[in-house]
Amino acid sequence: MTATAQRVPSLVEHFTSGLDAPICLTWEWTYACNLACEHCLSSSGRRDPDELGTEEMKAVIDELQRMQVFYVNVGGGEPTVRPDFWELLDYAVAHQVGVKFSTNGLRLDRDRAARLAATDYVDVQVSLDGATREVNDAVRGPGSYDMAMRALENLAEAGMPGAKISVVMTRHNVGQLDEFKAIADDLGAQLRITRLRPSGRGADVWHELHPTAEQQHVLHRWLTEHGDSVLTGDSFFHLNALGSSPLPGLNLCGAGRVVCLIDPVGDVYACPFAIHDAFRAGSVRDAGGFARVWRESELFTELRGPSSAGACASCSAYDACRGGCMAAKFFTGLPLDGPDPECVRGGADPSAVDPAVLPRPTQDHSRGRPVRLGMPSVRVPAKPCDSSPLSGATWS
Repeated sequence: MTATAQRVPSLVEHFTSGLDAPICLTWEWTYACNLACEHCLSSSGRRDPDELGTEEMKAVIDELQRMQVFYVNVGGGEPTVRPDFWELLDYAVAHQVGVKFSTNGLRLDRDRAARLAATDYVDVQVSLDGATREVNDAVRGPGSYDMAMRALENLAEAGMPGAKISVVMTRHNVGQLDEFKAIADDLGAQLRITRLRPSGRGADVWHELHPTAEQQHVLHRWLTEHGDSVLTGDSFFHLNALGSSPLPGLNLCGAGRVVCLIDPVGDVYACPFAIHDAFRAGSVRDAGGFARVWRESELFTELRGPSSAGACASCSAYDACRGGCMAAKFFTGLPLDGPDPECVRGGADPSAVDPAVLPRPTQDHSRGRPVRLGMPSVRVPAKPCDSSPLSGATWS
């Protein structure tokens, strides 16, 4: 008599039910930033005086090492403006926690680029949202294109392995995909494209900036042809409804299952694109630290349970797109169990939602600057401390 063979759960099933530690942890080290990008998902600008200090940051790194979190995606704000940035980077690497950090290129001069190229377990991605100065600077601010390109050239000159060019796709740069790829190839870098989310300041410009329905098809065709050499951060699984073969990647909303966010003040959110009290699971400053939040929070337990396909249940493409992005639905006022606002089957109409009832970001560090499309104008600070994004209490 032979024993009945037990079915081995698939990798996606393991991910759906959650892991002992996140495989993709985003950690924003500061809200301070020298830029005020129109679509900034964390509404960065000024630093928060309650941001984690150096020793608190190191304690979190120690905890991540014990949990065997192999790397963190470090962002902000602009993480390199922290005076202890390089100290923390070295500390993380020394404690077997690799660092993949995003930067606008502000501090990446030749010496720092050479230092990074000589450091193991560090990856750098430079943000560039236009393959031309005109397109990039209209979203990221005057001078940002030249700053990013200088940083990329410094990294290339230093022989930095695997440097990334990180692009948020908008209706103004979808037509530049080949140009972005050419820039990356010329610099020996890798192109990484991600989806625009209506999060943070992005909520104010999403209707004007997100790719059109026709451009969604252009994106899908381009990714089908280039997906093996281009990173996407699993941003575009909602496009899988357009083709028979899924795009490369996890193609699953991993919020609270395999991904999460730690913000600069230590709050833990289910998703890097859902910085709102509705998705706050706890704080690394709470008893039990990050590990307890990840393993025991009510929110994460709920997200790891069975979920309903809702209005998408009858759609033949549901198994391919899984209903799309939770954060995109939330910030456009759509049901979380319904179709994505960029559903390629036309299942959602976010324009029908009353803007007055849309959720707003919990934190806003924008320095009071009005968010408008086009070139940012010069603003006179309302008070002296507003003139510097670094103003506030010192890190310690």
